Amino acid sequence: MRELAAQFLALAEKQGTTAPLMIGHRLMGVSLTWTGTFAEGRAHFDQAIAFYDPAEHRPLATRFGQDVRVATLFHRSLALWPLGYPEAALADSDQAVSGAREIGQAATLMFALTFASFSHILCGNYVTAKAQCDEVVALADEKGSVQWKARGMGLEGCALALTGRASDAVHRINSGIIAWRSTGATLWNPWFLSNLARAYAELDQFDDAWRCIDEAMNAMDTTKEKWCEAEVHRIAGEIELMSPRRDAAKAQACFERALDIARAQQARSWELRAATSLARLWRDQGRRAEAHDLLAPVYGWFAEGFDTLDLKEAKALLEELA
Repeated sequence: MRELAAQFLALAEKQGTTAPLMIGHRLMGVSLTWTGTFAEGRAHFDQAIAFYDPAEHRPLATRFGQDVRVATLFHRSLALWPLGYPEAALADSDQAVSGAREIGQAATLMFALTFASFSHILCGNYVTAKAQCDEVVALADEKGSVQWKARGMGLEGCALALTGRASDAVHRINSGIIAWRSTGATLWNPWFLSNLARAYAELDQFDDAWRCIDEAMNAMDTTKEKWCEAEVHRIAGEIELMSPRRDAAKAQACFERALDIARAQQARSWELRAATSLARLWRDQGRRAEAHDLLAPVYGWFAEGFDTLDLKEAKALLEELA
């Protein structure tokens, strides 16, 4: 996809007209972001949005399946959140939903609601996320859209997994994955599978949990969908600590791998999660000073999003370690 996007953008630059340039930058941003190159992806999204003119480009929604600005805003939010800007990510998601409702095209609205729910999941706003997923599923049923219904179901299941409803999460995510794969899609599989693994672990079904983690990692290796790679490794570490064998050294290796990946991707939010998990492990081992020294500079980098779940949890842990 990245190779094709680069070819498209090169042709657009030769042609010099606005719409192809806008689409080209969006394609580059999407391909870079989903492969874990967030900063470069964000820069392309900024350019795509700068080219957008409602009068000229809104009619393209019927040609490309959704409004370009709405789609670009969400994808920029997907780059902004890992880069450490959760408030900016939510602002883009909210703008995308507002724009989609104004446009009134069902496909654009399903797109916006689905991805906005994902932004809210990342920020820990699970009630809002579930309400948006419910709206997507209802609208997809009405319009006969298997793809958007499958995404809505999968993301709703992820929200359930993160709010202690593991049994419901297993059912919902599995149903979403089956429907999703029926369309031929492979995108999102690492995210859905890692959250399914978390739910299985909560139910003490560790063979299924590890099977899902292995599938998620194999999917990332096969497709190069790397945007949540750090989180998959972190979740593997958390599952290791939950399992009957509880190998702390293996869990630490997972957390350290997650940290390395997040730092290589400049993904501050994934880095914060990994540092928090490792700091908790070290706290439990009596290594409180090391835990504090690991987490403090990561948390200290952030300048926004202090009301989001990850930052609240990191702050509480730092206060405990002080």
